[in-house]
Amino acid sequence: MSLTESFDTAPYAPVLSPEVRAALAAHRPVVALESTIIAHGLPRPRNLRVAEELEGIVRSAGAVPATIAVLDGSARVGLDKDQLERVAEDPAMRKLGHRDLAPALATGASGATTVSASAFLAARAGLRVFATGGLGGVHRGWTETQDESADLRLLARTGITVVCAGVKSILDVPATLQRLETLGVGVLGYGTDRFPGFYLSSSGEPVDWTVRSPEEVAEVMAAQDALGGPQAALIVANPVPHEQQLDPALHDRVLAEALAACREGGITGQAVTPYLLGHLMRGTEGASLEANLAAVRGNVALAARIATAWAAR
Repeated sequence: MSLTESFDTAPYAPVLSPEVRAALAAHRPVVALESTIIAHGLPRPRNLRVAEELEGIVRSAGAVPATIAVLDGSARVGLDKDQLERVAEDPAMRKLGHRDLAPALATGASGATTVSASAFLAARAGLRVFATGGLGGVHRGWTETQDESADLRLLARTGITVVCAGVKSILDVPATLQRLETLGVGVLGYGTDRFPGFYLSSSGEPVDWTVRSPEEVAEVMAAQDALGGPQAALIVANPVPHEQQLDPALHDRVLAEALAACREGGITGQAVTPYLLGHLMRGTEGASLEANLAAVRGNVALAARIATAWAAR
């Protein structure tokens, strides 16, 4: 019995959609997609249109999209039309990280999955390529708060290739890169020797390795498998196109204002990230959101090409 065939009989195991199950059985390319951007990252009804657009980008490249969410206590890898609409339209949809999965499944809850939860469920289901916007990372002021995204530790023990536009610029990018190195998570710059800055094409920080084609990424993935050893993710850092990035001067000015307002308002802990992102959204008059979406589209398109190159092996 194959891994995918055993899922239906294993309690709490991910449930694969018929399309995803068939694609995996036939060794066709599949791309995992998170659902937090749908439920919590975009305004309604645009969120549903974007979700459908992203799945369409995957299909246009000849791959199968597998949007991930938890619905009524069931981890779903691949959503049908009604399920996708539910994630986009239900205001009670929770936000689930990796640590939230067990209680969500046990209590029959429903929620959209973050990077950590999506990457875990995708790998558990046998998927190898995952596309998202930006990763979480080490927060500014870490020496005082020790605030770090759960994404990092999860990726350090999950063998999946993650295509992203770096980490959000509100974070401490140099510290995040150092943390990834410590955790043994590989980082490739796609067509660049600089780590992307999410809204910006470059954070100014260097990356050690540059690849220039999906086939090169697939070759690195194959080398990972051949070497064995500890399971860890491979990050493919794909910069937002230069012409679609947020204006760097506007970005720097608004972010500095947001950080100052955050300090003056005494905002700490989990409230910091949504506060800063909201300030960026307002201060750039929505331009930060458009740069975010441009990055996501590019990441999804690249992930589909990488999945195709991987399947071709």
